[in-house]
Amino acid sequence: MRTAILALTAQGAVTARRVQQALPDADVYLSKRAADALAAQDRAAGDTATANGSAVTAWLAGVQTFPRIVPATADLFPRYDALVFLMATGIVVRSIAPLVRSKLADPAVVVLDEQARHVISLLSGHVGGANALTRQLAAALGSDPVITTATDVEGKVAPDAIAGRLGLVPEPHRAILSVNRAVLEGAQIRCLIDDALPLADFYQEQLEALGYEVFFRGVGILPKEGETRPVVEVVITLHPEEFPAHKKSGGLFLRPERLVAGVGCRRGTSWEEIRAALSDACGRIGVPIEGVSCLASTAFKRDEIGLLTLADAYGIPIHFFENEALAEVIKTYGLRESDFVKKTIGIGNVAESAALREAGPHSRIALGKTKYEKVTVALVWQRLQ
Repeated sequence: MRTAILALTAQGAVTARRVQQALPDADVYLSKRAADALAAQDRAAGDTATANGSAVTAWLAGVQTFPRIVPATADLFPRYDALVFLMATGIVVRSIAPLVRSKLADPAVVVLDEQARHVISLLSGHVGGANALTRQLAAALGSDPVITTATDVEGKVAPDAIAGRLGLVPEPHRAILSVNRAVLEGAQIRCLIDDALPLADFYQEQLEALGYEVFFRGVGILPKEGETRPVVEVVITLHPEEFPAHKKSGGLFLRPERLVAGVGCRRGTSWEEIRAALSDACGRIGVPIEGVSCLASTAFKRDEIGLLTLADAYGIPIHFFENEALAEVIKTYGLRESDFVKKTIGIGNVAESAALREAGPHSRIALGKTKYEKVTVALVWQRLQ
């Protein structure tokens, strides 16, 4: 997920460096006052801390600054999948309050104190992934994770908690609440998978590993002999209208998102090399390469034989975008650019910008720009409206 780290003070900035070491692809935003204070401390250290000082100076050159936290939050909230704040929880609550829409749309919000003693999952714990991010940071920093969602506290696995990592969107909202309540009361989750889905077998494997009972459409869900626990049915499909009884009852659907792969490569790269990179990238988010719905790249690659062959071999559509369109995405999301690539083709970010341009609004990065020997890949989940 694309992550922003925000800090207000010099101590917060010091901790932000630690957080970025745990999240190396994250962008750091410091208040101008914090950046100036840390730079002054670095200068004061002088020759007695040359190595550390030069590292701090170099790090500060890569961060962005803001004058006030409330407008900075308003700017970053729709642009990132996760926001990590190093400040008092009250400040964060007041900053995000006017921006919060729903658990299906809001980014993950995590709060740390400036000494990183505690990591708090504040918003979008399940669907947005804040709980998982909280655990990741707590493990990396030696902090106490603070997670308050009821199912997690009780050690239960709620369907909306696993939806995000499987590329599924839980809906409708009211059904999420009723299913989670049933899970807390001891209900057994049984999943009915639409077997027309390309990743039906993948969903089955992942859900059964979590202890869910899984059935396919056409088989139906039958209670186990001697089963006394209440049963809650969850349907995985792209077409809820084909399950009218479940829909009428207010049941929970998990709707697959579209996985877009942005790909950049050196001229003449073979399709086997591109396939190997894409397969590895998909494996990093736990999805087979067959889960890719679309490829996206720069118009400079529209005659790249390796890309075209890969798309044809897997029956995946591929779309190419002109520099102007990708430059707009780079500016909107503040994407990092490679000087070499920019000098070569006029823009410095192909994989992420192409994937985000194809996916459009309501998308979230599943895997940021990942470099291989001759190929760069980025994966983006696109929510189908």
